[in-house]
Amino acid sequence: MNNTAKCHDDHTLDKYLFPFVYSIVMIISIPINCISLYASCIQVRKKNELAVYIFSLSLADLLYSLILPLWIDYAWNGDNWRLSALLCQISAFLMYMNFYSSTAFLACISVDRYLALVHPLKLQHLRTRRFSLIVSIIVWILESILNSVILVNKEVFNDPCNFTNHTLCYDKYPLEWWQAWINLFRICSGYLVPLIIIVFCYHKIYQVVRCNQATVDEEKKKVRKLILNITVTFIVCFTPYHVTLLIRSIKEPYTTDPQLLPLMYKVYRITQAFTSLNCIADPILYCFVSETARTDILNLLRCCLCLRKCEGDQGKDHALCSSATKSSVLITYRSSCETEAVKMPKQKRSKQNRIT
Repeated sequence: MNNTAKCHDDHTLDKYLFPFVYSIVMIISIPINCISLYASCIQVRKKNELAVYIFSLSLADLLYSLILPLWIDYAWNGDNWRLSALLCQISAFLMYMNFYSSTAFLACISVDRYLALVHPLKLQHLRTRRFSLIVSIIVWILESILNSVILVNKEVFNDPCNFTNHTLCYDKYPLEWWQAWINLFRICSGYLVPLIIIVFCYHKIYQVVRCNQATVDEEKKKVRKLILNITVTFIVCFTPYHVTLLIRSIKEPYTTDPQLLPLMYKVYRITQAFTSLNCIADPILYCFVSETARTDILNLLRCCLCLRKCEGDQGKDHALCSSATKSSVLITYRSSCETEAVKMPKQKRSKQNRIT
């Protein structure tokens, strides 16, 4: 393949798209995922098995959000990695850990809701805090092993364009055959399998809720709305990226079309940027829609407000105490002066009597 086909020197889109999207995601995602971690941690202490999955999901989103400044710097400099190669590997590793651990934990949450609503009296041992903790640890270990290829291989490359001097991080262009096979495996195991699980579980949940006569219409509407929002969010955040990645993995290692390759790469980069929106959607959908989680968050906010109020009251009390102390000192000083003034005439009188 010639150098022209390999070239992707137009970095204008990346320079403005990624900093804009990543900055919004970082500003919103970090605080709400911290709140989500707090709320889910409280629920874990209450032996809520679902909260273990939500805690892991929020942790994955938070870790990814914390490395977004590195990707912003990379894009703002025209896809030129100016940091160490190790930081490039760690950043790419955490990015893919977020993508596929998120889809795995979303699938775990779907299965847990399916068991709770469709089979409430069966398989109770699968809905314990201990079991969900074991599953979460297994997911973290498996995802770390599957994405460890990023930490093993060299992920820093020279830009193939002859007229640029950029250092690319992870996204080599065009893809080699071994990268294409890894991507195909990721698409099947990290996207298709969780998607099938989520669609199946929520379809069964919808059927049960719709046919349940004991559930009021308003509650049915809430369940339908939540199921629709979760499914649509998963599809919107992850489907465009994985479809584009699939096309790249099939065509890119074997084509030399100088027009098709840059076009696929641009579409891929756009979908990759918008995949990070799942860091905002996850805590909103899974934590803030829960009544118990909202109660815990409101209690936290009230506690913070009470602490500020108490600090303000303490400041006022301190000011009052200091003013009271000053006034008492002043009163003491005045009384002592008056006492001295009263004593002085008495002393003079005693002296006069002695003289007399």
